[in-house]
Amino acid sequence: MISREPTIERLATAKSLLLTPFGLDETHLARALNEIKAHKVDEADLYFQYTRSEGWSLEEGIVKTGSFSIDQGVGVRAVSGEKTAFAYSDDISEASLLDAARTVRTISSAAQSARVKTASQKIAKARSLYTAVDPISTLDSQSKVDLLGRVERMARAKDPRVAQVMAGLAAEYDVVLVARADGTLAADVRPLVRLSVTVIAEQKGRREVGSGGGGGRFGLAYFSDAQIQEYVDHAVHAALTNLEARPAPAGEMTVVLGSGWPGILLHEAIGHGLEGDFNRKGSSAFSGRIGQRVAAKGVTVLDDGTIADRRGSLNVDDEGNASQRNVLIEDGILKGYIQDSMNARLMGVPPTGNGRRESYAHIPMPRMTNTYMLGGDKAPEEIVKSIKKGLYATNFGGGQVDITSGKFVFSASEAYWVENGKILYPVKGATIVGSGPECLKRVSMIGNDMKLDTGVGTCGKEGQSVPVGVGQPTLRIDGLTVGGTA
Repeated sequence: MISREPTIERLATAKSLLLTPFGLDETHLARALNEIKAHKVDEADLYFQYTRSEGWSLEEGIVKTGSFSIDQGVGVRAVSGEKTAFAYSDDISEASLLDAARTVRTISSAAQSARVKTASQKIAKARSLYTAVDPISTLDSQSKVDLLGRVERMARAKDPRVAQVMAGLAAEYDVVLVARADGTLAADVRPLVRLSVTVIAEQKGRREVGSGGGGGRFGLAYFSDAQIQEYVDHAVHAALTNLEARPAPAGEMTVVLGSGWPGILLHEAIGHGLEGDFNRKGSSAFSGRIGQRVAAKGVTVLDDGTIADRRGSLNVDDEGNASQRNVLIEDGILKGYIQDSMNARLMGVPPTGNGRRESYAHIPMPRMTNTYMLGGDKAPEEIVKSIKKGLYATNFGGGQVDITSGKFVFSASEAYWVENGKILYPVKGATIVGSGPECLKRVSMIGNDMKLDTGVGTCGKEGQSVPVGVGQPTLRIDGLTVGGTA
């Protein structure tokens, strides 16, 4: 059997779902784009999307809810200077396309008198980072219910103090097709799965919560018993640790962050400040600082959408640009920002494959993919032993950041008090307060254990949510402010 090149295969899948059933082909797309170009615009594109999603949840030993949905539609965009006009519809038809095109072209008052030349079609360069599988069909319904049942049994078998178990399984099959005014045609088929587990442990009337889980761009067969056990172990460990936790001390102190998911602090406190729109407008603490030292030596931060099977990875972004491995900070020096097409054009730099949108009903903007810091040369045990008095935070819950000032507040969901290099006891209620740019300058030790998160991150920006990844090695940061309860 002869198989087609993956890029061509994805394009064929997208056309079969998003064009053919509605009597459309490339000539109709060109006609709509030419309608927009009848007025002078800098950019224009059509974004078609078909999404099928399913979710199951378990509580009190039974699967209580199941959901299934299909959504499809098209977004039509025109950009002139800094202005964007956007229209979308869940009715995919030639009439809707042309109506939306005539609406968005009014963003420019300069109509062209000459006829518009149709751009010659070209297939966008794309990566092949994950298989074009429909994850919903990789297990039947009974197997999905059984999977959640195994999560429940494994968690309860782990420790008699586990009083309640909640688990969720989600799968999504997302197909997108992008047609740009320059003739570029791009498509992607994006599988996405996630398994989550939350446990409540009880001891002497005290109840504490722990959570675990993971996923990525593959089928549900990824969740083997060994993988489920890993998630369960993490959730139960977190809950039992918090049962023993004491109030957290407060004040300025040394803080060591664990590897993996604690990279969420890096994502929020630094990553958002490196997005192109904030820097073009001058509203980021990192604006105008390319080439300057913004972090301690040894600190290298990347945003990389090209890691195979990762939750934040993309074959092409939502503007049809191939994803990239972007070095943002190298050995402490700011090298660049992450860009979508509009902000890249206005700043005079190439796009970086970071134009992302939640759905066809949203406009693209510069967004992170997988954001992480590279490892150093220190053993994590050595870093913990270096603490005279301080906090060792291995997991985080929610947080907030002010892009303009770079100031952040994060709550540690699992942390330990350390004195003279020894972990003494777990603490609860620790809140880490600081400034992203200042925090980077105070990194004094970098571990050799860089790790990405297990595949659970979702990033929100201006009302849009997209899947992302984070990661970092164990880090020692000097002089951070910790708000505690002691």
